[in-house]
Amino acid sequence: MDFNLDESQKMLSKAAQDFLTSQCPKSLVREMEEDEKGYSPELWSKMAEMGWMGLVIPEEYGGTGQSCLDLAVLLEEMGRACLPGPFFSTVVLGAFTILEAGSEQHKKELLPQVAEGKLFLTLALAEPTAQYTADSIKTEANPGHDGWLVSGTKLFVTDAHIAKYIICTARAGEGISLFLVDSQSPGVSCTLLKTLAGDKQCEVVFDKVKVSSQDLLGEIGRGWSYIKNVMPKILVAKCAEMLGGAEQVLEMTLSYAKERVQFGRPIGSFQAIQHHCANMAISLEGLRYITYQAAWRLSEGLPCIKEASVAKAYVSDAYQQIVWLAHAIHASIGFTMDHDLPLYYRRAKAAELAFGDAYFHQEAVAQETDL
Repeated sequence: MDFNLDESQKMLSKAAQDFLTSQCPKSLVREMEEDEKGYSPELWSKMAEMGWMGLVIPEEYGGTGQSCLDLAVLLEEMGRACLPGPFFSTVVLGAFTILEAGSEQHKKELLPQVAEGKLFLTLALAEPTAQYTADSIKTEANPGHDGWLVSGTKLFVTDAHIAKYIICTARAGEGISLFLVDSQSPGVSCTLLKTLAGDKQCEVVFDKVKVSSQDLLGEIGRGWSYIKNVMPKILVAKCAEMLGGAEQVLEMTLSYAKERVQFGRPIGSFQAIQHHCANMAISLEGLRYITYQAAWRLSEGLPCIKEASVAKAYVSDAYQQIVWLAHAIHASIGFTMDHDLPLYYRRAKAAELAFGDAYFHQEAVAQETDL
């Protein structure tokens, strides 16, 4: 495997970094943490014009049909910028699930709108147990007139408050199925949760919500198999975001260590600080390679269930270690809310728990290795 980016990926990385540096300053990130919508419509429109929402959507559905590796390159830069907004929920959680489980009609109707930036989607997976296993799904879908009645509570549903459609996992009969639920349907209630990272996570309650038979995604009872196929893409995408954040944390820490003078010389000249920076760099290299190895496997169509869990377990811990060491070097200034470092610390902690923490994925790796 060649870890070097090809020319088009280098251009994508450079264009994304330049664009987000100018269009997504940290002042906007802080503003969006307090804004109920959580995103800038103006910024979203500009991103859509650049074709980002259609990056991994096939050309026949209005996208450009690029690979998961290309998506990782873009998400790396988004993580570096702490980009707010529904890109992850719509493109990663929503579009990938539609591509996996949706009918041809669903794909033709929904994916072009996603590619144009005109439609927000999300995936309702976790429940009050906060587990990401089939056994944890208690939401029920019971047969109703010309469709289903969905009832249950979902937690940590990203951007559900602005999504047009929520893809809901629910038990139907003996198995789990996926349902495309209009968020404005009677019986759907959405509550924004207060979160550490200031991102827009919601509690969504479904109270006998009517869903037509046409809005069953895929086959009845096969929902969890679809989720298992999509989950490696979700995990690797989250790892790519964390990679970008970790890179930015190391860069700002190295700059600070060179500029901050104590005892008559830059603190970067002290061995203890140098060792901290070296450990951050070592963790970052491991983080980078394990993420891109998994992204490459996805792009090549190779099995990636174990590799995605390995990446999520390692990257979750490595990103936090990098941020902790950055705080040790910055000392008190790094804990002030006006400093950028807390933005990354809070996102590192939130990303650790998203879609299963390190312990959850260590168990998943153990199962995949027949232990």
